[in-house]
Amino acid sequence: MDWEPLVAAARAARERAYAPYSHFAVGAALLMEDGSIHAAANVENCIPALSICAERNAMSAAASAGLRRPQAVAVVTDATPPARPCGLCRQTLIEFAKDLPILVVNVNGDREETTLAEIFPQPFSLPG
Repeated sequence: MDWEPLVAAARAARERAYAPYSHFAVGAALLMEDGSIHAAANVENCIPALSICAERNAMSAAASAGLRRPQAVAVVTDATPPARPCGLCRQTLIEFAKDLPILVVNVNGDREETTLAEIFPQPFSLPG
């Protein structure tokens, strides 16, 4: 898979992050079933529960455009090692793709490729 368009989109999105409280800027880019890329940044709020992660913002944008099948996601942070999606993001993404390929990258260029199934083997689900 050619990750470079997703990484570039995630890096650009990260530059637009609103993170005045944590100072932890995140950019995420999703490759969708139609080949489009939906990228977003995290947006914090002084009430932490109202903050929205980059991955959830990107998935919401894609879903709002009528797209429901992400093919891959790239996430860019400045963390070492590169930061993986949080639990809320994992639960959101797994709603749409059980074994989503994930590439996490930091601003130094360190990379880790994994899958959603690998990092989230037992997601929450409703009975029935």
